Amino acid sequence: MRWLGLGTVVLGVFIWRSGRVAKHTTLTKSAFPLGYYASGDFASSCSPIAPVDDPAFNDLKYCEDETFWDVLTTQGDLQTRHLILSCDSNRKAWNTVMGPLRDPKPRGSLWLKTLGEEDAAPTRILFQNYPEGHDFHPLGLEISPSHNGNTSNLFVVNHAREHTTIEQFSVDPSKPTIALYQRTLFTPYFVSPNSVALTSPTSFYVTNDHFFTRRLAWVGKFLPMMESVLGLPLGWVAHVALMPNPLDPSGEPIFSHTVSALGIPFANGIALSPDGSTVAVASTTLGEVYFYQREPKDNTLERIGSVPMPFTPDNIAFDDSGALIVTGHPHFPSIVSVAANKTEVAPSWAVAVTPRSSVLTQRDLRSEYDSQSPISASLKAPAVVSHEVETLFQSNGTGFSTSSTALRDARTGRLYLTGLYAEKGAIVCRPS
Repeated sequence: MRWLGLGTVVLGVFIWRSGRVAKHTTLTKSAFPLGYYASGDFASSCSPIAPVDDPAFNDLKYCEDETFWDVLTTQGDLQTRHLILSCDSNRKAWNTVMGPLRDPKPRGSLWLKTLGEEDAAPTRILFQNYPEGHDFHPLGLEISPSHNGNTSNLFVVNHAREHTTIEQFSVDPSKPTIALYQRTLFTPYFVSPNSVALTSPTSFYVTNDHFFTRRLAWVGKFLPMMESVLGLPLGWVAHVALMPNPLDPSGEPIFSHTVSALGIPFANGIALSPDGSTVAVASTTLGEVYFYQREPKDNTLERIGSVPMPFTPDNIAFDDSGALIVTGHPHFPSIVSVAANKTEVAPSWAVAVTPRSSVLTQRDLRSEYDSQSPISASLKAPAVVSHEVETLFQSNGTGFSTSSTALRDARTGRLYLTGLYAEKGAIVCRPS
C-alpha cells in the first residue's frame, strides 16, 4: 500500500506539472507535413546550407545551436553578418543530456557561413592553441559583435569527458575561420550548463538544465529522467563575468559567478532582448518560455510572465525586430528514438513569439490562433494575453528533423534552422 500511495502521488505531480505537455508531445504524434514554411513554399524556398553529398562536410551534422556574428563599422552600422554553427557528429556516442556516455573521443566542430554570400559553402572553424588532450562537444554558443575590426569573444558550452566547461575563444574578423583559444572556464557550480546569452563581451547568462545529471554513478540514468518527467523545478540561470585583476591587469581575469534565477524545470535555451531589458528562458519539460525583467546594474532577474509552447522548446533567440524565435520538439519519443538509432527522423517546429500590439483581457482572447499553419499551435497551447504565437516552420522530420534552433535575419527575412540529430545539419529558408 505504501508503494501504491507513492505511485499515486508521483502520478498526481506528473499530471499537475506536465499533463498538457505529455498529452500533446508524448502521447500524441500529429500529422505534420513534409515541410511547411510560413513565408514561402518549402520545396523551393528551403535547402541545406552545405552540399549534402560532399565528404568535406561530413562533420556538419547534428548541429545543436547557432548564432549570428555581426561585424560593425565605426558608426555601428552592420558591415557583415556571419552565421556560426555548433555541431557534433559524435552526438549519438556522447550526449550528457540524453545519453549515451559511450565515447567522448571524436571532437565536435564549429562552422562559419558568411551571409550575403549565399553561394559560398560554410567553412570549418579551426582552433589555434586549443589544448591537445581537451575534449570538445559543443552545445550552446554566442559571440560578441566586432566593432571597427576589433576581435570578438566567443563562448561555447563544452560537454567534455569529466565535466562540462565553457570555452572562450577570440575571433578576428579579418580571419573569421580561426578561433584563438583563450581559456577554459569551470566552477563546481557548472552542474549542467546548456545555453549562454552574452550581457557584454566578457559576461553572460548560462542555463543549467538539470540538478541531477547522467554523469552521476549508478543513478545517472534514473534521476535525470525523473527530474524531467515530473517537471521538477531544479534548473537555474547563473551570471558569469570575467573582470580584470587590478593587481595584474594583463594576467588571468577574476571569475565571478552568481545565481540569477532558480526553480526552472529543464532550463534550456536562453536569450537577451536587443534592448537588454528582458531575458527569456525555455523550460523544456513544462513546454513554456519564461520571461524575466533584467536589472542591468547587477544582472538580477525578476520573472514577469510565461508563454506556453505547442512543443517542448529547445533553443530560443530574439531577432532584430524583438520577436522571440522558439524552436523545439513536437514529439519527444521520436527524438529519443533517433538518439537511440531506432528511427531516422523526428518532427520539427519553430514559432515566433511577439508582444501583442494592443492590451487584451482574458475575455478578449480567442481560443483559435495560428490559423495558417498545417498544425495550429492553438490545438496544443492556450492563448495568452501578453504575446502572440505564430508558426514559422513545421516538418514531420522528412523535410527537416529534430529542430533545435532557429534564427531569423530581419534584414532578409531568411530563417536558419539547425537539427540536433539532423543529417543535413542546418537549412536556410528564403522568403518568396
